[in-house]
Amino acid sequence: MTIETQRSTWAQASGATIDAGLRQYMLRVYNYMASGLALTGIIAAVVAGTPAINQLFFQFGIQGMTLTGLGWLVTISPIVLVMAISFGITKMRANTAQMLLLLYSGLMGISLSSIFLVYTGESVIRVFFITSASFAGLSFYGYTTKRNLSVFGTFLIMGLWGLVITSIVSMFIVSSALQFVISVAGVGIFAGLTAWDTQKIKEMYWETDDTETTSKKAVIGALTIYLDFINLFIMLLRLVGNRRE
Repeated sequence: MTIETQRSTWAQASGATIDAGLRQYMLRVYNYMASGLALTGIIAAVVAGTPAINQLFFQFGIQGMTLTGLGWLVTISPIVLVMAISFGITKMRANTAQMLLLLYSGLMGISLSSIFLVYTGESVIRVFFITSASFAGLSFYGYTTKRNLSVFGTFLIMGLWGLVITSIVSMFIVSSALQFVISVAGVGIFAGLTAWDTQKIKEMYWETDDTETTSKKAVIGALTIYLDFINLFIMLLRLVGNRRE
């Protein structure tokens, strides 16, 4: 066997090892994300379908639905958890990060239970499948494309911050036109983020990482695309969802 042949064989074997490891890593990311979404959906449905429970978090009056003190606590808690996972991931064990991800998903389930109280169940299910199909296509594109999507990253982040600021303003200025613009812009921004984040998650993988490090990267990746999915779902629901009368 010539030296060139040996090098070619080694390169092919190394590439196959990396591809297998990358597939396992990405599968773990999507499994974590799917588990989180399933938990969020189950808890949201249970809370919304049980008046004795949803009244702990939501009040219904002349002005519509508002949050109770406990409701505000549950709404704010996920922000704290995201920061804890993002900034403390290097110091915590992978199992701890996984548990925090599930806790985050559970709290989001309570917060998102309000959508079952505002929108019809049929439209929620319909938009969920639309979001799932859209997310799958966008994530697949981000995983397979050879194009460097980071060139769009700055614009997407700027757009995200603009969306946050506009959403805050809309809390004080009631305007259906403004809400429509926010929803349309949100769909575009989170669609782009889904593809870009998938590519970033793929690039985070290194075959030299140990099992613990790979698991922690998978948790961070799952949290990232979980947020992309949830926000894309919410924006689409605002656009095409049917509200209860």
